Amino acid sequence: QLQASGGGLVQVGGSLRLSCGASGGTLSYYNMGWFRQAPGKGREFVAAISWPGTRTYIAGSVKGRFTVSRDNVKNTVYLQMNSLKPEDTAAYYCAATRRGSWPAEYDFWGQGTLVTVSS
Repeated sequence: QLQASGGGLVQVGGSLRLSCGASGGTLSYYNMGWFRQAPGKGREFVAAISWPGTRTYIAGSVKGRFTVSRDNVKNTVYLQMNSLKPEDTAAYYCAATRRGSWPAEYDFWGQGTLVTVSS
């Protein structure tokens, strides 16, 4: 079961680092993704990282501010979010897949962690 954590309340311009782990399991050989969903809006792709971390994708809306990484020893994937804006306010979800269709499709989803950026 995927578990995302690290969300919270932060001021504009601040930073947060989200983490995604697998409870009772492993992220080995899984390609991973981060998504977000703001209130009243649809789910939006944010970032993705391959196994073991050689390829990454970042959405244009967060490029230059967010980075995705993974620590395969710690079995954790991270989303570093800098220069946060009010429009980054959303529930953030991590997802995992071994499909060849990554980063387009995912098999497993974690519960969201809420990020609120206040002005």
